[in-house]
Amino acid sequence: MRDMLHRLRLAGRLPMSVLLCLVVAGGLVAGCGTANKGAAPAPEANTNDKSAAADGKSPAPAQEQVVKDELGHEVKVPAAPQRVFAPYLEDSLLKLGIKPVAQWSSGTQGQDYLQQELSGVPRLDFSGGPPSPEVLMAYNPDLIILQNNSYSGNGNYEKYAKIAPTYAFTNASGDVEKSLATLGSLLGKTAEAEQALKAYRQKVQEAKEKLDQAAKGKKVAVIRFAARGVSLMGGNYMSGQVLYQKLGLGKPKLVEKENSAAISLEILPQLDVDYIFIINQYGQGTERIKEITDSPIWKAMPAVKQGQVFEVSDKYWLGNGLIAYEKIIDDTVKHLVK
Repeated sequence: MRDMLHRLRLAGRLPMSVLLCLVVAGGLVAGCGTANKGAAPAPEANTNDKSAAADGKSPAPAQEQVVKDELGHEVKVPAAPQRVFAPYLEDSLLKLGIKPVAQWSSGTQGQDYLQQELSGVPRLDFSGGPPSPEVLMAYNPDLIILQNNSYSGNGNYEKYAKIAPTYAFTNASGDVEKSLATLGSLLGKTAEAEQALKAYRQKVQEAKEKLDQAAKGKKVAVIRFAARGVSLMGGNYMSGQVLYQKLGLGKPKLVEKENSAAISLEILPQLDVDYIFIINQYGQGTERIKEITDSPIWKAMPAVKQGQVFEVSDKYWLGNGLIAYEKIIDDTVKHLVK
């Protein structure tokens, strides 16, 4: 640059002021070239969603999934379903941050412990069986998930599948944790499902540690008073599953190998337990509760004499899902750990 300017100046072609400008401009260009030499180009905006679950939220699937449900149907699940109908799975849906287009009910009874979160969601009555396709079409679902075989039987699956892609469980209540993971995968909410399951398992572990100190080796009965009669709950569903399978409390002999057992005054002496939980289903068992608890046989039971009988909420002790199960755990620790 200097040699060139020297030659130009000698030739008399440029005035000094112009020459100085050229020197400055040349320096700036040279400086920029040196600064950029060997530098990596600026990164482009990251469109990869691998880290999107860092905040506990899953990225929506990029495209539809083709999966097989538990009945062997091939189901094309939309990439990001917006209008989900999954009767009696509302607890799990809410854990994933999803509101369904309609919710399960039986007559006037619904899942009362979820109603704050389900505010504004219309109820569909299942007391006479699943709703007709015509009723369901009015809610315009883009994904239907059926909780058990009774909902998908009698040709219902085939009818519903004509309305929207339909995934069927055989019995989602049999393993709520597995069902939640499946729902998370179907709905693009894998991270939310994993987060919910981790918190639940931690809660179970902490409760077990407290119960092992306060009630190790103790047996617990769950007696359900309903319109159809009085029964002892086993360990394969609802609160029985939580108490016996998760918290490790002892089962009565009457349901050691059975999932339920009818209870009457004559059977009560066989109830070999340290604690009793009473559930008044929909308030329909009030008369039977009074009849049994007023009897001398009831009053002679060790758990009754020791004041270890507790009436608990039918709203979630008969629920299915982690929201209900966590509430059951809280109640159990509250009553058994002094």
